Amino acid sequence: MIWVAIAGLGLLLIGVPVAFSLGLAGLVGVWIADIPFSIVATRLFTGVDSFVFLAVPFYILAAEIMSQGGITTRLISIASGATRWLRGGTAYANIGTSVLFAGISGSAVADAAALGRVFMQEMPKEGYTRPYAAAVTVASSIIGPIIPPSGLAILIGAVTGVSIIDLFLAGVGPGLLLGLACAGVVFIGALRGKLPKPRIGESSQSRVRMIVEGMAVATLPFIIVGGMVLGAYTATEGGGIAVAYAIFLSVVVFRKMDMAGLWQAFMRAARTSATIYLLVAAATILSYALNLLGISGFVRDAAMIFEGQPLNFLFALAVLMLILGTFLDIGAAILIFMPLIMPAAAALGIDPLQASMVVVVTLAIGLVTPPVGVVLFVVMRVGNIRMIPLMRALVPFLLAQLVAVVILCLVPEISTWLPKVLNP
Repeated sequence: MIWVAIAGLGLLLIGVPVAFSLGLAGLVGVWIADIPFSIVATRLFTGVDSFVFLAVPFYILAAEIMSQGGITTRLISIASGATRWLRGGTAYANIGTSVLFAGISGSAVADAAALGRVFMQEMPKEGYTRPYAAAVTVASSIIGPIIPPSGLAILIGAVTGVSIIDLFLAGVGPGLLLGLACAGVVFIGALRGKLPKPRIGESSQSRVRMIVEGMAVATLPFIIVGGMVLGAYTATEGGGIAVAYAIFLSVVVFRKMDMAGLWQAFMRAARTSATIYLLVAAATILSYALNLLGISGFVRDAAMIFEGQPLNFLFALAVLMLILGTFLDIGAAILIFMPLIMPAAAALGIDPLQASMVVVVTLAIGLVTPPVGVVLFVVMRVGNIRMIPLMRALVPFLLAQLVAVVILCLVPEISTWLPKVLNP
């Protein structure tokens, strides 16, 4: 197994794309296990041959359409209106918009790119430093892949068999907890008088119109999750409904997207989906090779160290995922490690939803930490800001989010309460 790890990490370090690094490392494992390479082709296709994975392109397409269809500006107006009277109100609005946007995009990168362009222009005009504006954007953007609809939840459900409906519902509590952690940092800064009061003018829209449009946007996650909870449709069918609703809002209601824009959204969603499917197929090869080489037994033996100590296991899991998240793609980490982690967690009596949320949240924090902090680099590019000043401003938010991870480990109900109530 050590040679497989060396091959994979070595390829990543020299700049080989993640999917190809995983696939080639898997080939090394297959070769070491003395298995015919012809099996690789079969495994590539079986890795993506899942009805659950059909949901991924739908949710990506819905997010592309909604993010281009005038949705972002409406969400910002709603959040800004709610926090206009607070010191540090625009920073709160940044966080609140990320929570709302998470229910549409399900992507930290999309959140950072879309909201960063707006807030990193407006917040310095009010007196915020550029690093602080960037730090709020970076820290709050990782809520995107946690609150439903979440593409990561679909990946976890596909590789572990855990209910996607339950995973969607389980993400609500941890996502809001991360939002509260970020808001807590802003609150402390406001108490110390370091943050300005908002100077954003009133929206040209009437308040009633803003509320109506906000409700129309906010209904999307409720349509997706609500229909699944009621048993009206599956996660995949819900994705198709989300696309239809997104087109209706963007083209018919808001009239911010024409056919050319819709075609561009389809093309971008197709490219993103193809990237994910390639990653899934490559990770399947690597997982197959690692299982051939006995990694399941290794993980099982390692988990025995924590027998009777499930909390210590969760803390160790969180630390491991924080480390992996700093240099490994979040989707790849889930595809490789979740099938190994879940049996060990179940053996220790840990609820699979809590274990899943600990993994997702800690890996998401890896999106904002170097050397592979994708969100970090997106905001640096959007805001034209250097890493060192940004990281200094980001440290308090990261510490608050680590406290949130500890709370998530200590209180399983944050992840399990809503699924038990709405989908018993």
